[in-house]
Amino acid sequence: MPEQPVRRPRVEELAWEPTTMGDISLRRRQDPVTGADVLEVKLGDEFLMSSLFTVAEEELARLGLAMTRASADGGTAPLDVVVGGLGLGYTALTVLEDARVGSLVVVDALAEVIDWHQAGLIPAGAVLTADPRCRLVHADFFAALASDDGLDPGMPGRRWDAVLVDIDHSPRHLLDPSHASFYTPAGLERLREQLKPGGVFALWSNDPPDEAYLELLRTLLVDVRADVVAFPNPLQDRDATNTVYLGRAPG
Repeated sequence: MPEQPVRRPRVEELAWEPTTMGDISLRRRQDPVTGADVLEVKLGDEFLMSSLFTVAEEELARLGLAMTRASADGGTAPLDVVVGGLGLGYTALTVLEDARVGSLVVVDALAEVIDWHQAGLIPAGAVLTADPRCRLVHADFFAALASDDGLDPGMPGRRWDAVLVDIDHSPRHLLDPSHASFYTPAGLERLREQLKPGGVFALWSNDPPDEAYLELLRTLLVDVRADVVAFPNPLQDRDATNTVYLGRAPG
C-alpha cells in the first residue's frame, strides 16, 4: 500500500508570547483562495502583518528612498536609514535592495518579533541578520524618538537621511494609546530634529489619505504628499489600497 503524504494542518501556530500590549503570535496558514502559504503576525485580535499583502510595505521603502534622490544634490555619501516597525521584514528588505544605503537600523518594541527573525522563523530574517549594513534594535520607537539619545542607542544624537515608519494602522488608529504624541506638532517637531537637512519622513497607513494629518505635516516639512498604493486583494476579488505619507525636512 503506497505511503500516504503527511497532511499539514491548514493553520499552524509557529510561536506565541504574552507582551505588555497583548498576546503576540506568528502563524502559518494555507490560504484557501490562492493556495499559498501565508505568514501572519497577530497582536491580540489585530493583524499586524500578512505575507499575502506586502506591496504597500515595500512601497513605503521605495517611495521614501526615491524622495532622498531629490534632496541628495548628486552626493555620493551612503544613506543612513531607520525603519520603525519590523513586522515580517518587507520594508527593511526593500531598503537593503537600494545600493545607496550604507546603514539601516530597524527599531521594534517587540523583542519576540526580533527573536523570530533571528531564529529563522520568518524568512526575511536570514537576509536582515546577514547584511552587515543592518541592525535590529529592541526599543520603543516612539519613546526612543522622544529621548535625548534618539533612535540609535549606539550613536546618541544620530541624524537620518530617511525615517520610515510602519507601526500603527493609521495616524488615527493606534496600536497603543502611548503612540498618540507622535502624531502631534510636538512629535513631528522631534522627528524633524532627527532628520538631516533634506531628510525624508515616510509613514504607512491602512486608511485613506487624512487631510488633517497632511496639514500637520505641512507645518514642519516640505514637499508633503500622500500616495495611494493599490494592490490586488484575492480574498475580496478587488483591489485594496493603503496610503504612504511623505515629506522632507527643509534644507
